Amino acid sequence: MSSTLSNRRNFAARFASLFAGVGLAGAFSGSDAQAQAPAGVQKLDYDAKPASGGFITPLIIYNGVIYIAGQGAHSHDSTSVFATDIETHTKKVMDNVQTLVEAGGGTMDSILQLTVYLTKIEDYDGMNKVFKTYFPHGGPARTTVAVAALPGQSLVEINCTAAAVNPVKKGA
Repeated sequence: MSSTLSNRRNFAARFASLFAGVGLAGAFSGSDAQAQAPAGVQKLDYDAKPASGGFITPLIIYNGVIYIAGQGAHSHDSTSVFATDIETHTKKVMDNVQTLVEAGGGTMDSILQLTVYLTKIEDYDGMNKVFKTYFPHGGPARTTVAVAALPGQSLVEINCTAAAVNPVKKGA
């Protein structure tokens, strides 16, 4: 009995490595960033167009799940000048998150989980005041932590995971 189980495991491991090898070979055959992504992975920019291979991809969709990179107040528009209070920064960040979630085929209600980084934990109540306006039907699972600093002088940064309820077509 144990030798049969061992043989099945060996076969399964070899079978899995065969498919992994084929997938890896396929990843190196294309020339652009989209072709190099593993099958089924969509790397998109803010306009739901294939990402141009930048250092950070703002939006990734895989198996019906949307992954949003950390969004700060200046993430999409570093040229704007605006107030440096937590409410203004939170609104800018949540607008970026909403834009990306919708570009990925989701909605604010399809956000499953958020991680919020604040430069000052004292801004927690101000952030929550704005946050609640984006989730009138109840918010997603969330973690909030205080950090020493964030890029671009942002007071808040948020990353999230959402369900794609209106899937985006490849190359859209």
